[in-house]
Amino acid sequence: MTNNQEIIGRDEINDLEAILSITNTADDALDHSVQATFDSVFTWDYERSRTPLVKLYEKAKTSQWNASTDLDWSVDVDQEKLALEDMNREDVQFFSDAVDLKGTAFENWGENEWVQLSIESQNWTLSQFMHGEQGALLCTARIVETVPWIDAKYYAATQVMDEARHVEVFARYLDEKLSGHYPINAHLGLLLDDILKDRRWDMTYLGMQIMVEGLALAAFGFMHQMTTEPLLKQLLRYVMSDEARHVAFGVLSLQEYYKELSDAEMLDRQEFAFEAAVRMRDRFLSQEVWGRMGVDVKDAIKLVMADEGRQMFQNILFSKIVPNCKKLGLLERNDAWLRKRFTELGVIQFEDWVDTGEEYVMLDEVAKDRAVAS
Repeated sequence: MTNNQEIIGRDEINDLEAILSITNTADDALDHSVQATFDSVFTWDYERSRTPLVKLYEKAKTSQWNASTDLDWSVDVDQEKLALEDMNREDVQFFSDAVDLKGTAFENWGENEWVQLSIESQNWTLSQFMHGEQGALLCTARIVETVPWIDAKYYAATQVMDEARHVEVFARYLDEKLSGHYPINAHLGLLLDDILKDRRWDMTYLGMQIMVEGLALAAFGFMHQMTTEPLLKQLLRYVMSDEARHVAFGVLSLQEYYKELSDAEMLDRQEFAFEAAVRMRDRFLSQEVWGRMGVDVKDAIKLVMADEGRQMFQNILFSKIVPNCKKLGLLERNDAWLRKRFTELGVIQFEDWVDTGEEYVMLDEVAKDRAVAS
């Protein structure tokens, strides 16, 4: 079995120097190319034999929405006002009360600095959502080409449209309602590159549908619960209704395929899932935000990693990923290799939460009903 150095490029998961050594060196580039070799697969078997995917496809066809007409873009967004309101909410503080800020760059911060941090953090978060959705757009187009089942090709084609719409709405919200873009986080960029470089169709599913989309679904749900901004709340409701189907698509497709894989093949998938989990956790350290605020990035992230409140929030983001990995058999194969790694990451407690293969219908209906009501 490979070790941490071979999988994630460092021996210790929390090696801060190694985490910070990964940076985006092409902030101003407008294009990024990923070299990949894969087979485009035709199938001449048009029989609709995978009932769960047939149902998902039918649901997707009736759940399309128009970002231009179904969202109220006339809503005025005052970022500074929202940030000031957040300063008085205990549930959205950057650091919990248990964190001692004495002797740090934050000790003498006043209202202006904390408000600006809130604004920058929102700009950064929505920017990463936008970049991640473009990654999903490319990956799902890849699935249409490479998956050998007609039912999966049909559904993946609907997801391509979904992902284009998601990129559109986040880009428009950033351009029209917020105050700045951020380039793609380096850790997220590395993960998307790894997913796109792999020629195996199921690895595209695992990396994007299970890992990236699973974390996105949890993050969108958390932001939807926390935000008081009506347009963003409505936007997230629509996006969540799509994302729930996307993750379910991965679960329903890979559940069948992974039953036939050998231990060696499954270990490869387990290691990839672990690498993806670490990359996604590292990206939420928001190192670009701290740099833009003019504080020492290493010192700021030390505080973040020591803050139990922040760690609890970051762990919650894995609440969709772990049960889905369990349903796919990834936790227990090869002497529970991935279970041990998720335990090390501090996220194994979510293994018995409802997997998205079961809950997507509920999430889809509730999200769309609320969106219509709003």
